[in-house]
Amino acid sequence: MKPFNILILILVATISILLISPYLGLNSSTNAEIQQHILTQLRIPRILFAFIAGAGLAVCGMVFQAMFRNPLATPFTLGVASGASLGAALYVFLGFSFSIMSIDGSTFAAFLGSLIAISFVYSISRLRSGFSTETLLLTGVAISFFFSSLILFTQYMSNVSDSFQILRWLMGSLTTVGYRDVLQLLPFVSVCIAVILWLSRELNLLMAGDDIALSRGLAVQKTRYLLFFVTSLCVGAIVALCGPIGFIGMMVPHICRLLIGSDHHWLTPATLLFGGSFLIICDSIARLIIAPAEIPVGVITTLLGGPFFLWLLIKSRNKSF
Repeated sequence: MKPFNILILILVATISILLISPYLGLNSSTNAEIQQHILTQLRIPRILFAFIAGAGLAVCGMVFQAMFRNPLATPFTLGVASGASLGAALYVFLGFSFSIMSIDGSTFAAFLGSLIAISFVYSISRLRSGFSTETLLLTGVAISFFFSSLILFTQYMSNVSDSFQILRWLMGSLTTVGYRDVLQLLPFVSVCIAVILWLSRELNLLMAGDDIALSRGLAVQKTRYLLFFVTSLCVGAIVALCGPIGFIGMMVPHICRLLIGSDHHWLTPATLLFGGSFLIICDSIARLIIAPAEIPVGVITTLLGGPFFLWLLIKSRNKSF
């Protein structure tokens, strides 16, 4: 099937999920006015919030996989999400409370943490030539564990209220009331996706290798720095508002690559739509499986992502991306 036709099918499925999801689990016996309030102030904002966050995480994962030419490279395996989580946790622990242009300070703290994390990973990878992507991934995992230990230390040193807030946030949640979080997250994800769509050709060249990219006139370092910046900004904003929701950036790009191919002119919009839809489905499962209580959505994505990671690890062994 042609990529265009597959993209249309993904679009139709996405629209269907967006239209159906708000009504799942809605009690038909509830007063009509209450139902309307639940839909407009809780369900629809949450669905939009999930779609934007899922699209952002999936597209950022696709970029990391292209830059490092490895299906295991994601913002989480490279420590970016852990850096963002540490930044947000320190923001809570230190008692900061500020906003810039209606954007909460935790977003900037998470962005700074993610930028520091990816700078560490990338700087280490440039220490010597012949630094393999496998070693780079191990470096990312090591940095991720280091930041995670700092988060645990921060949580231990916090008071009971802050400690519970950090713990609950670390599980990942899409709970929101109204459209404030949606409007706060949308600019970061939109800018990131716009830049990635603009650099689709460059991503194709990066996947072919630095030597080929250089021979085609691509400014490899500048392109990488730009991609690192926008993806760190996007992941930082998502982690600050939703918590660390893992494995979306690993599973979705790989599934879309199997469906539509590796050309980023088609892969990017497919990943965007699939990522948003996938997180909506995961959130619906988390919301309904033990209703009226709910499971943090990060628990669901991790339960799905763990086996997927192992399968991908076995499949990619002794293979180049």
